[in-house]
Amino acid sequence: MKNYTVNELRKMFLDYFDQKDHFIQKSASLIPQNDHSLLLINSGMAPLKPYFTGQEIPPKKRMATCQKCIRTGDIENVGKTARHGTFFEMLGNFSFGDYFKKEAIEWSWDFLTRVVGLDAERLYPSVYQDDEEAFLLWNQEMKIPKEKIFRFGKEDNFWEHGAGPCGPCSEIYYDRGEEYGCGKETCTVGCDCDRYMEIWNNVFTQFQSDGQNHYTELTQKNIDTGMGLERLAVVVQNAASFFEIDTLKSLLEYTANLAKVTYGEEEKTDISLRVITDHIRSVTFMIGDGILPSNEGRGYVLRRLLRRALCHGHLLSIQGKWIAALSELAIEQSKDAYVELLEKREMILTVIQEEEQRFDKTLEQGLLLLENLQKQLKEKKENQLSGKDAFRLYDTYGFPLDLMKEILAEHGISVEEKTFLEEMEKQKDMARSSRKISNYMGTDTTIYHSIDPNLSTEFVGYEQMFGEAELLVIAKEDELVQTLAEGEEASIFVKSTPFYATKGGQQGDSGFIRSKTANFEVWDTIVVGEKIAHIGKLLSGTLHLGELVQLEVKKSQRQATAKNHSATHLLHKALREVLGKHVEQAGSFIDQQKLRFDFTHYAPLTQEELQKIEKLVNQAIEEALPVSTQLMSIEEAKKSGAMALFNEKYGDTVRVVSMGKEEGESEVFSKELCGGTHVENTANILKFKIVSESSVAAGVRRIEAITAENIFTHFAKIENDLLHCAMQLNSKPHLLSEKIDSLLKEVKKLEKENSSLKQKLAVDMSKDLLKTAITVKNTPFLCAKVENMDKNNLQKLGDELKEKLQDGVVLLLATLEDKVHLLVMATDHAVSAGVHAGNLVKELSVYIGGKGGGRPHMAQAGGNDFQGMEILQEKARIALEKQLL
Repeated sequence: MKNYTVNELRKMFLDYFDQKDHFIQKSASLIPQNDHSLLLINSGMAPLKPYFTGQEIPPKKRMATCQKCIRTGDIENVGKTARHGTFFEMLGNFSFGDYFKKEAIEWSWDFLTRVVGLDAERLYPSVYQDDEEAFLLWNQEMKIPKEKIFRFGKEDNFWEHGAGPCGPCSEIYYDRGEEYGCGKETCTVGCDCDRYMEIWNNVFTQFQSDGQNHYTELTQKNIDTGMGLERLAVVVQNAASFFEIDTLKSLLEYTANLAKVTYGEEEKTDISLRVITDHIRSVTFMIGDGILPSNEGRGYVLRRLLRRALCHGHLLSIQGKWIAALSELAIEQSKDAYVELLEKREMILTVIQEEEQRFDKTLEQGLLLLENLQKQLKEKKENQLSGKDAFRLYDTYGFPLDLMKEILAEHGISVEEKTFLEEMEKQKDMARSSRKISNYMGTDTTIYHSIDPNLSTEFVGYEQMFGEAELLVIAKEDELVQTLAEGEEASIFVKSTPFYATKGGQQGDSGFIRSKTANFEVWDTIVVGEKIAHIGKLLSGTLHLGELVQLEVKKSQRQATAKNHSATHLLHKALREVLGKHVEQAGSFIDQQKLRFDFTHYAPLTQEELQKIEKLVNQAIEEALPVSTQLMSIEEAKKSGAMALFNEKYGDTVRVVSMGKEEGESEVFSKELCGGTHVENTANILKFKIVSESSVAAGVRRIEAITAENIFTHFAKIENDLLHCAMQLNSKPHLLSEKIDSLLKEVKKLEKENSSLKQKLAVDMSKDLLKTAITVKNTPFLCAKVENMDKNNLQKLGDELKEKLQDGVVLLLATLEDKVHLLVMATDHAVSAGVHAGNLVKELSVYIGGKGGGRPHMAQAGGNDFQGMEILQEKARIALEKQLL
């Protein structure tokens, strides 16, 4: 048997099923599309659910994929054993009502034995205990002796996920030899040891389950197979484990060289090397699919994996900034199969570098807190850190349990793990309950699911804004109907339409659908699978299924939206020119009024940068660049330099929108894969104006802008506002600047006098307030309420009290008119004792009907519930007590 590499095995599998007339589908993004049951794609069949249920028609009844997957259910075990990993690639061949058990079994055996060259004597099939058909196929057709075919029960060999399609499985195991076994006499196929490795699973989806153990035979029987690429590589390369196949081994060895250690010499070191090797692949692929670090959802999973890897780098004493270089190696290994990694390389590395810097600061705070905990335990003559304290370090500072145990063990201190694990489980339960749970499909069932999946709509709106078509479906909220009466609301479906449906950030068209006797107003247009739904209300007459209707798009809306969409492409290019190639589109919203563009960047834009960007876009508009579109293959498009966007599903043929002169005359300014509607020439946009720039999330900025006539509307409003201000100040617009300067000087003078008086008042007040301080777990705590004080003076009072208190926590509640302000300040010593002002404010602000947060030393919030102030003061001591170690 030849020692094939991971990349060779992937290609061999896809080539084999290509020859078996399968449509080879590229891996879907790790971000599930229209599936609320999953946070991340975790299996080969997950992106194909609509094809299994018949809700959507697959490109072909036979398909094969190599799907990138992430599973984080047992993240804490990754590294501890060589079995566990978060990222993996799943090879799969699928049949949607085409071939069934016979072909699936024959081809899986043929691929493993003839193509890959595995020894047939070392392969063992298993079947579901009641699946006589599969047993006979293995025994009589494939000539496998009965004693080599294993029957297993429902738990092992029947695939089922609540209500929905399900069926028996047939797995193929490979005997790796006695050296991988447990040594027990009972060791055989199905044993928990590493000797018999399951490498292929054929799922025969032949039943529909109601979720209550009742099964009916499916009319369309399907095949869903899965074979872990890394598992296959372990067998083919005779690798000791998942971490010693060619791709992972090179990552592991690179990390070992950085740490100046050798894999296999010390278990503790090996764990860290395995964690880093696994996690860097997950992190690289996640960012490549547009997931960015955050404190919730997928972003939290990413941040947790990255921080866990960084912590283990700390354990290995790796010096300097190192993790981006490891990601670069992961990109190099997989770039041929996953070209998006190469395309997004700059952005991936930038995000990782920024997060590494951010974590260095967090780690420093965590280490300080851990050091303080050690001192306290020593003072109490205790040698075990409580599970709650350990979990708080893990949850707030991203400290892995392994790192805590490692550091504490040097001082003879252990960690109480039972409570830690209980807290961990509570967090998982909260995450599961917050996720939108639904059926097998992971989406809510709507009336649209009742429409024939074979029905599709052709979009003809690039060339025209008027069309004629037969009315195919009328869908009311909860039923499909034959006729629609005046005043009723519905979704209309036709075979072809000039109406653009909301997609890629561009909002759908509005307009009218008319018959000889009826007039239907279209409010919105949306995509439903391969269909386009025209949503609206029948203004007059009656609509009947099957009649011919005229469709007319609202021209002014379409043209204004097209201007904004084309401007978005120019903006994207300008951002990359001014800020750098790491800038990637992270979202957009485009309608007739404005454009909103989200992009990856880690710092607020300066006024100078915004001016440069605006100038570049307006130059491209003034140059009157022709806008052209071409249809080409996805490969041709990318070779031509066209930019693809995150999480967009592209078919084999894509539409490329270019802005600039034809090749040879001058360089094309912008080139993107895009299905939206655009102007014919950039001059049609007229002008471009940025109206705001802000932060959306960590590493994501947002620009809002306007074009054409909307700019005149924008400046007309500003002019009206100026006139109003001038009237209010008894001045004229052109003299407003001088008038304001004069008033500001006067205000400043009065503020100084006022501040001086309030400062004296605060000093007097602080003396009285200090007398009310109490002690909570050896930490002074001052909690007080003050009347008629604004935020600035409240902060000054807080500073005064904190300085006089010297050590402890100050919590102040201030009222001013109809507002309540909450301020919490903590000294360095209090923070090292576990106090986090931001978390205190987050927990307590709900009692005053507000929300807020901040840093460990200082945080504030605003609200309007005066009655809750008394409750807040009562709860403050309890909240502080929980924080103190």
